[in-house]
Amino acid sequence: MTTSMHYHIWLIGPDSSYITRLCHRLSLNPDYLVRRFTSIALAQTYRPAPSAAPEALILDGDGHTDALPWRLIQKMRERLPKTVFYVLTSQLESATEAEMLRRGVTDYIEKDSASIERLWQALAQARQRPAAAQAPAPTPPPAAEAGQLLGEHSSIQQVRELITKAARTTITVSVSGETGTGKELVAQAIHAQSGRAGRPFVAINMAAIPRELLESELFGHEKGAFTGALTRRVGRFEEADGGTLFLDEIADLELPLQAKLLRVLQERAITRVGGSQPVPFDVRLVVATHRDLAAEVHAKRFREDLYYRLLGLPIELPPLRNRGHDILLLATAFVQSFSRLNQLPTRPFSPEARQRLLGYTYPGNVRELKAVVELAAVLAEGEHIEASDIPFRTLPAAAQPATTSAVATATAGAKPTNGQPHFPSLREQTLAIMQHSLTDLHGDVVAAASRLRVGRSTLYRLIQSGHLQLPPN
Repeated sequence: MTTSMHYHIWLIGPDSSYITRLCHRLSLNPDYLVRRFTSIALAQTYRPAPSAAPEALILDGDGHTDALPWRLIQKMRERLPKTVFYVLTSQLESATEAEMLRRGVTDYIEKDSASIERLWQALAQARQRPAAAQAPAPTPPPAAEAGQLLGEHSSIQQVRELITKAARTTITVSVSGETGTGKELVAQAIHAQSGRAGRPFVAINMAAIPRELLESELFGHEKGAFTGALTRRVGRFEEADGGTLFLDEIADLELPLQAKLLRVLQERAITRVGGSQPVPFDVRLVVATHRDLAAEVHAKRFREDLYYRLLGLPIELPPLRNRGHDILLLATAFVQSFSRLNQLPTRPFSPEARQRLLGYTYPGNVRELKAVVELAAVLAEGEHIEASDIPFRTLPAAAQPATTSAVATATAGAKPTNGQPHFPSLREQTLAIMQHSLTDLHGDVVAAASRLRVGRSTLYRLIQSGHLQLPPN
């Protein structure tokens, strides 16, 4: 139980009627001391006295122009390991649920007419728990997600050599490759091996942010710069100062903003939207795209002068289908990591399963392989992961259809359509993992939530909606 006089709460989210009502409701409790921030970046810069550190942190998940900023969220979790962490959202995708599980979010609360009351009750319950038990520690990412590119194929060895060379200098690096090949991993590896490793690594997906907001996202804005700009906002260039800035899908940047980016890179200073004073910055820049940037220049969709400014040291990532037995090496690493995290037996792949993995073309590359083998680890029941445990959404022409009964049993609502086998979506895979934990733990929701590192309310809601089933007594 909290021993200090006040229970410190940080409320993070842009100004909105919902946040205003929530702040008012929390302030009705005289023991609650609420501090508001309009962004996680601003909360990161605030350094309270030890006695004023937050016991609870509430993030409005709808207050972002793209996906939740998991990198900043994880930094906050690492900085405040004993703080309970709630995310408020009006719409949650299954991929976001999985990220919350990985990143150590205590729970999420869906916005509706009763959500403020549910949060009030959750905070009251959290105050009664010992501090050490309040917040689950974030799960360390597996080696292949922590800046280490796994693989023995000659093409990956060449990539690692280029990463080492790039890390010795501050040269701009341009990474190309198909979607899912691990372009951000290259940027992380360069940062981790460089002299900037102790400074921020900031990533932004240019394709995920509306064009009218992208300039502010990159360069920040001053208070009053436009309607809704109630405070000064630091952009990604300033946030990454001294470290590495990763601009993903750079080819999606529109021509007017390309001109502004070129000027910024030439002058090594940004000017916030609505401001007049240049702000110098020092960042290592890594850019990436799945498109042919030279072809974009030829088609007049990308500025030639910016192309040469960004080219720097080019690194091209090979598609997974061209990496031979690296497929098995990666699959084994993913299964081992996932099994340890979820307290599952670490099963090897049978010879037939290995052949099935090697016979697929992986249009989603490493990202798809990871999702497929993690589901296989859940579906497997014998001593090995069998070929029938490995569900692909599409099949190579030379491959034989796999048995899908295990998938249909484990995934909620998975049924054949038009006589063809149903291959599960990412949401169905997530539900399959949750269902396996519930069944394995004989319906103990609290234990399952702890194993999955997801809020109990998440499981209860999925049970009530019929997406998960409690096993019979």
